[in-house]
Amino acid sequence: MGIAEWCYYGIKMLRKDLIIILTTIALIVIGVLIFELIIFIHEFGHFITAKKFGVQVNEFAIGMGPKLFQFEKGETKYSIRLLPIGGYCAMEGENEESDNDRALINKPVWQRMIIVLAGAFNNIVLGLVMMMILLGQSPVFSSTTIAEFAQAGFTSKSGLEVGDKIVEIGDYNIHCSRDISFSLALLEIQTVDGNDFSIYKEDRGFDLVRQYTSLKAEDYTEEQLSEITDAFDEGIEKINVCTSTQEADKITSETIAKVNQLAGIDYKPEEREFMPERRRFRTDVDVIRDGQRITVENVDFYTYLGDDGEPMVALDFSVVPIKKNIGTLITESAKSTYSVVKVVWISLAGLVTGRFGMNDIAGPVGTASVVKQAAQVGLQSGFGDAVNNILYIMMIITVNLGIVNVLPLPALDGGRFLFMLIEVIIRKPIPQKVEGMIHTIGFLILLAFIGFITINDIIKIFNGTGFIG
Repeated sequence: MGIAEWCYYGIKMLRKDLIIILTTIALIVIGVLIFELIIFIHEFGHFITAKKFGVQVNEFAIGMGPKLFQFEKGETKYSIRLLPIGGYCAMEGENEESDNDRALINKPVWQRMIIVLAGAFNNIVLGLVMMMILLGQSPVFSSTTIAEFAQAGFTSKSGLEVGDKIVEIGDYNIHCSRDISFSLALLEIQTVDGNDFSIYKEDRGFDLVRQYTSLKAEDYTEEQLSEITDAFDEGIEKINVCTSTQEADKITSETIAKVNQLAGIDYKPEEREFMPERRRFRTDVDVIRDGQRITVENVDFYTYLGDDGEPMVALDFSVVPIKKNIGTLITESAKSTYSVVKVVWISLAGLVTGRFGMNDIAGPVGTASVVKQAAQVGLQSGFGDAVNNILYIMMIITVNLGIVNVLPLPALDGGRFLFMLIEVIIRKPIPQKVEGMIHTIGFLILLAFIGFITINDIIKIFNGTGFIG
């Protein structure tokens, strides 16, 4: 290779590396801006309601740490600070007694309740807007009605049928397609009897799938391949609804013989070793079928082994599409946002009950790592997909922020709301010094908790488990 070729190759590689660097920087900037938007929207909720009720706002800041930019308008200072990790709306009389008639502490309790909850409300609304942006890019939306099963699908052999509208999986209510995915994520693997009839049908179905996949499409005309496919599909459909092992064996043998004849081959299924126990993601599913709600018991969802050898679960059916228009966009976005809110509450409950461990919590570093991974996955198909992945993670973050902030814990908005609720009940406010001390202690505990989780996130980057696990 000559000097010119080396120069050309070097410039080409440099341009490629430069594009990757610039793309990464752009995604980081977009992620930071969206995160700051989340903080801004939250604090703006407090700010606008405080202004509405005549509360004196001393400072409205985005970011923490040293000031980068500041200006003053009226009684309020507006600032942007160096560290993009938070923000605040500092109101007169927020944490101390005040003789100022416009201090927060001197406002009616119902007004203070609205002000303190406005931030979380704004976060949920922002999540809804982000969801609309994401769903608005889809040509159609997904329903919860089964349209078609995959070849030899587990769920079809367990009793689900085309046209079933899924309304509950286990104890998880289903309102949108996102609920189906969330419900599967919460399923626990079970060890089931290998003699189970649904598993027997799964095995017979796989005999046909292996026969079908052994055929090479290029060896047949389009008409021949169509006949082979029809024979295979007919056999699978019959296995799905058969009622005995003998019937399943007969259908399998007849289908294999018919496909062999059409394809001109002599395929013979392998003898499968009997396994007395199988691992399956199994649960009851409630569906609407022919206008009636029924329970299909012991439905197996498609179970496969991941790269680490652990069992994974996946859907083995498609759903009926929903035509996109303004009405369905708003409806499906609202359902999907509610779905995310619900799964956040379930996750929090799981932490309390011990279903989820501390290692399942991500702090700032862990969250940044998730955003990075989502962006990298998206970049494999394009810059726009990377941005959408970041937006989806940020949508979950803003909903999380809204939910966590209303928890009745000291230093959080929900903790302040709790004190106001007590004030309504006992008809007098809690002494400001007492409430302030409790919130200060709560804030210090919260900082320690965040520090603990952050250290665990950093360790997890190196050993994959952290020190909590």
